[in-house]
Amino acid sequence: MRGDNGPVKKSVYIYSPSGAVQDKVAFKRGVRRLTQLGYAVEVDADALTRFTRFAGDDDTRLRSITRACASGADVALISRGGYGLTRILDRIAYAEVAHAIDGGMHFVGISDFTAFQSAVLAQTGRCTWAGPALCEGFGVGGADGLVPDDIMEDCFQDLMLGQGEGAGWRQDASGYLPADDTAIATDAILWGGNLTVLTSLLGTPFFPQVDGGVLFLEDVGEHPYRVERMLTQLLRAGVLGRQRAIVLGQFTGYRLVGHDRGFKMARVVEWIRTHTTVPVLTNLPYGHVQTKVLLPVGAQVDLALSGRDAMLFWGHALPDAAHEHP
Repeated sequence: MRGDNGPVKKSVYIYSPSGAVQDKVAFKRGVRRLTQLGYAVEVDADALTRFTRFAGDDDTRLRSITRACASGADVALISRGGYGLTRILDRIAYAEVAHAIDGGMHFVGISDFTAFQSAVLAQTGRCTWAGPALCEGFGVGGADGLVPDDIMEDCFQDLMLGQGEGAGWRQDASGYLPADDTAIATDAILWGGNLTVLTSLLGTPFFPQVDGGVLFLEDVGEHPYRVERMLTQLLRAGVLGRQRAIVLGQFTGYRLVGHDRGFKMARVVEWIRTHTTVPVLTNLPYGHVQTKVLLPVGAQVDLALSGRDAMLFWGHALPDAAHEHP
C-alpha cells in the first residue's frame, strides 16, 4: 500500500485493557522496538494509567478498547496481561470490535487477553490473534541481556503483511504419536489460550461453544496438579470430548517440590489421555515464553502429524480484510 509520499507504514495501537503496566522501561523499549521494525506506533492516552492493580478503572479500560477499535490501526496490541478483562466482558461493545475486525484490524495479545478473545469468538464469531504483548514480547532487554525473539517478530510481521499461513513444531516425548502420518482435523475452529482464564469463563455467555475444534492451551505459574484440576473441569464439563484435538503449549513458571514424587506435566498429559479418546498434542511453541508463534483464534485450521512433527495450517481459511460476515 502506498500513499502520496511513498509506502504507508503498517500501524500498531498500544492500549491497556487489563493490568497496570508495572515496568515502564520495558514499555518504552517495546514502543522503540516496534518503531525500529518500521511500524507506526500510537499509544493510547490511558496506556500507563493505574487504578489499584488495573490499568485504570473499568470505565477507563472500556474506553481504551473503544479507542483501539476506532484507531484504524492494522494491529491493536495490548501492553500486558495480568487481570481485568473478565470484569468488563459484559460491557464491551462487541459490534464495535466486530466492525474493526471486518475493516482489517487484528487484535493481538496473550494471557488475560484470552478472556477478550473467547468473548469475541462467542459473541461475534470473529477472529483475533494469540501472540505477544508489548512489554513481555517487544520490551525485553536491559540488564537481563534478552532481545525480542526473532521467530515471534517474524510471525508478527507475517501477520502485518498477510503472509502467515501456519505453524509447525515437534512434540516432546509425551506427545501424541499416531501409527501413520495422518490428518487430525480439517476445517476445525482453533480456539483456547490461557487455561486459567478460559476455565474461569465456563458456564458464562463468553465461553465459546465450539464442537469439533482444535483447543490450544498454555499457562504460567500453575503447578501441574492445578493444571490437571482445570483440565479435569473441562473434561467433566464435556468440553474436551467435543474437540478434534487438544494442543498443549508451554506451561512454565512453576516449581516442583519433594512432595510431588515425580508428578510432572508428563503425568498430567498421561492422565488426560487415558480419560479421553481425543488426541492430545504437546509442545506447541506458544505461551509465556519468548519464542512463540501467532495463532488465529476463531479461524478454521487443518492439523496434521508426521511422526512427532505437527503442522497447523490456516492460510486457506482467513478472510480478506474487507470480508463481510453474516
